Amino acid sequence: MYWVIPVVKVNTAKKIETFKSDLTGNEFPISEKIPASSISKSIMDLILKENPEFARQHSLAESELNMYRQKYIEAFLMKQMKGELSSLEKTVMGSLNTNTPLQRKFEDDLPQNTTFGQRIADKVAGFGGSWVFIVIFTVFLVAWMVLNVYWYNNKGFDPYPFILLNLILSTLAALQAPVIMMSQNRQEEKDRERAKKDYMTNLKSEIEVRMLHEKVDHLILSLQQEALEIHKVEFNLLNEILKKLGQEAGREPNNKKTKK
Repeated sequence: MYWVIPVVKVNTAKKIETFKSDLTGNEFPISEKIPASSISKSIMDLILKENPEFARQHSLAESELNMYRQKYIEAFLMKQMKGELSSLEKTVMGSLNTNTPLQRKFEDDLPQNTTFGQRIADKVAGFGGSWVFIVIFTVFLVAWMVLNVYWYNNKGFDPYPFILLNLILSTLAALQAPVIMMSQNRQEEKDRERAKKDYMTNLKSEIEVRMLHEKVDHLILSLQQEALEIHKVEFNLLNEILKKLGQEAGREPNNKKTKK
């Protein structure tokens, strides 16, 4: 005999409390609710410019406030640059909007394939300016001279004054000069890319510091308002206590008179 045990599904999911934003009318979690009275004047002016019906007694979501913070930063950058934002500033703002690190953007922008000439230029720049090249080339010249002067008694394939060696050196110098110029151009490209990355990184750091200052100011303002509300409640409580004490003090003389 088998017993059938009914399985009862219990819904343990808690309903998330939400609120309706007065700015866009969308619903957001109550944890993101921010009163408009705690927003700084610069951000509030930007919000009122696009939404004149928005007032200080209204509220909005934190994500909406962050959007207007970024708009304020963009307007500040455009004012500083005296015109439209360049591609570098747009890249930085895009990184802030998507909350992605710039390093990932740098890796995406790296060239996947380099040409044969660029690879040769990089190798020449790395090997031609090293002590290894100087030592190897010096050993080659000394061996060439010793071989022709002492080993072949100056009757070898390139006797003194080493005309063939001079021809080889001249040809090598003629070929090495443009390759060195190519390597210098390649190095300049790397330096420009490095300077762009440094500029973008510094710009993003400055913007994040400004946004952090804005958030700290917002936090201080909200704490001041909360402290003011607490002081009002305490003041009302003290007034009620004083009224009760005054009423009790007025009752005591009356009670003494009735006893007499």
